[in-house]
Amino acid sequence: MPFVVYLLGLAVFAQGTSEFMLAGLVPGIARELGVSIPAAGLLTSAFAAGMVVGAPLMAVLSLRWSRRSALLSFLVAFLIAHVVGAVTTDYPVLLATRVVAALANAGFLAVAMATAIALAPPDAKGRATSILLSGVTIACVAGVPGGALLGELWGWRSAFWAVALALVPAIVAVLRSVPGGAPGGTARGEARALRHPRLLVLLLLGALVNGATFSTFTYLAPLLTGVTGIAQVWLPGLLALFGLGSFAGVTISGRLADTRPKVLLVAGGLALAAGWALFGLVAGVPVAAVALVLVQGTLSFAVGSTLISQVLYAATTAPTLAGGFATAALNVGAVLGPWLGGLAIGAGLGFRSPLWVSAALVTLALAVAAATRPYHQAEPAPARPISEA
Repeated sequence: MPFVVYLLGLAVFAQGTSEFMLAGLVPGIARELGVSIPAAGLLTSAFAAGMVVGAPLMAVLSLRWSRRSALLSFLVAFLIAHVVGAVTTDYPVLLATRVVAALANAGFLAVAMATAIALAPPDAKGRATSILLSGVTIACVAGVPGGALLGELWGWRSAFWAVALALVPAIVAVLRSVPGGAPGGTARGEARALRHPRLLVLLLLGALVNGATFSTFTYLAPLLTGVTGIAQVWLPGLLALFGLGSFAGVTISGRLADTRPKVLLVAGGLALAAGWALFGLVAGVPVAAVALVLVQGTLSFAVGSTLISQVLYAATTAPTLAGGFATAALNVGAVLGPWLGGLAIGAGLGFRSPLWVSAALVTLALAVAAATRPYHQAEPAPARPISEA
């Protein structure tokens, strides 16, 4: 695998840290800027919304540029947004920087996926995808707790500065290592390739599986403390354990998604649905709950990463827009899952209920996959498609 693909993963790590780090910075931001906790929490929602809307829009915009120019533009915009966010004392300005950062992040990830699969061997799209997504999982393991620690030691602004500084080597690496060249295609040409039913099904499955992941992950802390009975002091370690599982999941996907995607998706999907249901039943047993945090983190990202790699296999003539819509689908799930989990909790069903929401979403994904099986067989991917694995 070309080294530049790993450098792109480094940039994804920095941006992933920014996306998730606000969970530990909201109280400090609210206190310093004189806004309520819910208002500060909107900074996270604004980022998620920007990712959903921005991924396809930024992917279309980037088609006018070479991939190196697009990657550099998005990285520089992301860096500037964090510098402005680190120095502003105005809440609306900070909110605007989160939207700009989300748009830049969405565009970068779409182009980075297209770049990675273009530089990788033809039959290694799954491995290239897993390297990029491992940046997100490492952000969960190290970047998010690190941002929270910086916030505790030197204030929330230091976390913004740290993200900006982490992007500098990525910018240099893109400038030196990513080929220049002409724009890769046209929006109209790539859009035609996105009309295939198989691709649309894969995007829907990705949104459902990621929705299941974030339905539980968002409420994992109150679940573990309120239902499992684990002390608050152990929560950072357990959240990191979920992150370690997610890293293991993308690693497994990287090894199998190019050669045995159907086996991974079917077996992993069934195990994932059963695991969420089992978690709902044994959430009050500490040993079982801790084990399932690791197992479900692994399965969620193994299945999710494989679905994304199959999107890229299914749209070889539209890699940039496919990357953009894949990014949007993941973020639709990241918004839908917490919303549904919150509705269940708000209905008085308790902190176990997001686990049952997760089980229902994966079960729905399995049903959709079974119902649309003819589409998988009708339009095979060029290299190791699902229907032939």
